[in-house]
Amino acid sequence: MSGAESKSLPHDAEVPLVVDIDGTLIRSDLLIESFLTLLVTKPLAALGVWRLPLRSKAWLKDYLANNADLDITTLPLNQPVVDFLLEEKAKGRRIYLASASNHRLVRALARHLGFTDGVFGSNEALNLSGKAKAEALCREFGRHGFDYIGNDWVDFAVWRCSRRAIVTNASTRLIQRLKAEHQDTLELAVPKTGIKIYLKAARVHQWLKNLLVFVPLLASHELNAHTIAASLLAALAFSLAASSAYLLNDLLDLPNDRAHSTKRNRPLASGRLPLIQGAVLAPLLLGVSALCGLGVSTNFLAVLGAYYVITLAYSLHLKRHMLIDVLTLAGLYTMRILAGSAAIDRPSSAWLLGFSVFVFLCLALIKRYIELVGSLKANKGNPKGRGYRLEDLSILSGLASASGYCSVLVLALYFNSPEVHVLYRNPSLLWLACAPLLYWISRLLLLAHRGELHDDPVVFAATDRTSLITGAIMVAIVLAAI
Repeated sequence: MSGAESKSLPHDAEVPLVVDIDGTLIRSDLLIESFLTLLVTKPLAALGVWRLPLRSKAWLKDYLANNADLDITTLPLNQPVVDFLLEEKAKGRRIYLASASNHRLVRALARHLGFTDGVFGSNEALNLSGKAKAEALCREFGRHGFDYIGNDWVDFAVWRCSRRAIVTNASTRLIQRLKAEHQDTLELAVPKTGIKIYLKAARVHQWLKNLLVFVPLLASHELNAHTIAASLLAALAFSLAASSAYLLNDLLDLPNDRAHSTKRNRPLASGRLPLIQGAVLAPLLLGVSALCGLGVSTNFLAVLGAYYVITLAYSLHLKRHMLIDVLTLAGLYTMRILAGSAAIDRPSSAWLLGFSVFVFLCLALIKRYIELVGSLKANKGNPKGRGYRLEDLSILSGLASASGYCSVLVLALYFNSPEVHVLYRNPSLLWLACAPLLYWISRLLLLAHRGELHDDPVVFAATDRTSLITGAIMVAIVLAAI
């Protein structure tokens, strides 16, 4: 039943309405949010959780609440629940928050909401969950003296003591079980997590970047069953590793993503994908990726491992430092080409690697540029979690232009190298490829300046009609030269 349909249901304004927080009022979990915040801001303090076996879960929650500077105001709210609470509050009903989360965080959330009448939360000695929460609420309001909104199996202890059971964001099996015990159960419907959410969280559309693994295969002109199979498996391994890294990055960058105009809609930042599922999927995908990599070769697996370690360093620290972040991104793209060379057991071309570094540095700089343009247009000031300021726009544009044109220069020098005469029958035709590349880079720079570019230039290029035509022209020139 939706929040709108519940308006006509009878209720007693004198009966307090108690709402859980994790997974109910918010589409997240304060314990995981606190740990991730501490891991990013105070890694050494996060290591203090090793003492958990000597203490309790209540102590862990208290430790994290004391040490993690969690921004309560950015948490994704479960809007149907908030709307229902505001409707009931307008009718004179008292609203209380009751959570197994630490009482400091519960009070902070109550202050942020501004319409609650009291809170119940855990402290260092007591984990207010399940039976403990039920006992606390019964002491305060009496058995069956309150209505309760929850979402998890542990809430059954509280529902059995409440006057009316209200459920949201729960599994079908849980809802069926609850309705069997409480005939007047009220369900506040919320969108369910589907396969599209998982695919979006894994950023499957970004797998296009891993086609770079095939570049050494195509450049070497040594296409056979073995090299094609090895490259395909290598691309799969890189795709799974990249998805794992994206999930990890999103887990560690939640506050900044939520402050961003578009990134706030990402599954983890918006709460459409539970944080615990993201935390499980990241190592699972990495494990499958490692198995695929092992099936290619040990050299490839070494490159894949280095790629993931650098990606982790980028997510934890490097992306917050100007220029270091874009140089790292350019290096990560280039590592895909190194991985492709390792997969087919062929040495990497210095010309190819040089071109890759310059062209992907250009794209990384454009990405930072358009982030600043977006922040400027939205009047949001300097982007959070980045080392750039709005006044850097002009220099970023110049650096991107210089890097992009340097990539064309490297390509032109390669076309004049002895290696080309070995691989191509008509190498002079390759010079024609410089023109469409110059056009494409210049067009990206102009679109970025106008604010008409997608926040990821690589994805934009893969879906932009003009970019695809330009790429097809370059491929046709290369084929004509062979």
